[in-house]
Amino acid sequence: MTDQHGYATGRLDLPFVGIASFAKRPICTDWDRLAADVAIIGAPFDAGTQFRAGARFGPRSIREASTLFSFGHAGAYDHEDDATYLPGSVSIVDMGDADIVHTDTEKSHANIEFAVRKALAAGALPVVLGGDHSVNIPAINAFDGEEPFHLVQLDAHLDFVDERHGVRNGHGNPMRRASEKPYVSGLSQFGIRNVSSTAKEGYDDARRRGSDICSVRQFRELGPLAMAQRVPNGERVYVTIDIDGFDPSIAPGTGTPSHGGFLYYEVLEFLQALAQRNTIVGIDLVEVAPDYDPSDSTQILAAQILLNFLGFIFHHQ
Repeated sequence: MTDQHGYATGRLDLPFVGIASFAKRPICTDWDRLAADVAIIGAPFDAGTQFRAGARFGPRSIREASTLFSFGHAGAYDHEDDATYLPGSVSIVDMGDADIVHTDTEKSHANIEFAVRKALAAGALPVVLGGDHSVNIPAINAFDGEEPFHLVQLDAHLDFVDERHGVRNGHGNPMRRASEKPYVSGLSQFGIRNVSSTAKEGYDDARRRGSDICSVRQFRELGPLAMAQRVPNGERVYVTIDIDGFDPSIAPGTGTPSHGGFLYYEVLEFLQALAQRNTIVGIDLVEVAPDYDPSDSTQILAAQILLNFLGFIFHHQ
């Protein structure tokens, strides 16, 4: 019998052993030598938050949680789909973190943008680990030389504030900033619910600019597959996932929890359908603040969603 996983001849490399890179994948700190299908980028910046800080530790916690899923050296077999996801032919590299300069949003965001540009220049799919949702702003800025794409947001909050007390690049602003880009062809904003940091005028403005806004209850009534069909078929898509889009019963580790959120499988099925219909050009997952969740379930959820989504993307390419 052949040893496809290398357990007999190599290291067992259990999750608690070694360096906690994302899913125990190789680390590349020389970004000019980057060669991979997927580039993981940490963006540990949380100075854009308006309530509870702590998302600066999100990238580190997601990486550590992702080691739980590092056993599949030859891919991960899903018996429901009868498919092996993320086989050895899909290369994932961890670029480490963009440098963050405390109190300097402009410089910190510029460093995040630089990292995403390096990933794109290498032909890799950038996956940004936040940090608060403001890190989406430099991530989207990095795509200014790329072909247009549609932006899909899973979030409890609309994040469509234009400016408040002079602040234009906080975690309440990213979708407004994205809507201003000529290469962002439209927005699908799903999971938005209850009281929000965006006033009615912001919702009206978002809809005037072409946003498709749906709450969790509306999403649930239609179902994940129908919701995926609301995203323009065949378009290039960037996906931004705020962990507070999930219900705090399964994701309490965030700065702005909001009850009535998504559950695991409805998001998983939506992302799987999206990967079948659209080309995914970028991902960020933000607002994981691990100190509010001593059970680690929030960061495990984040890692599990990302690895499954990456598996769907490359399986359907």
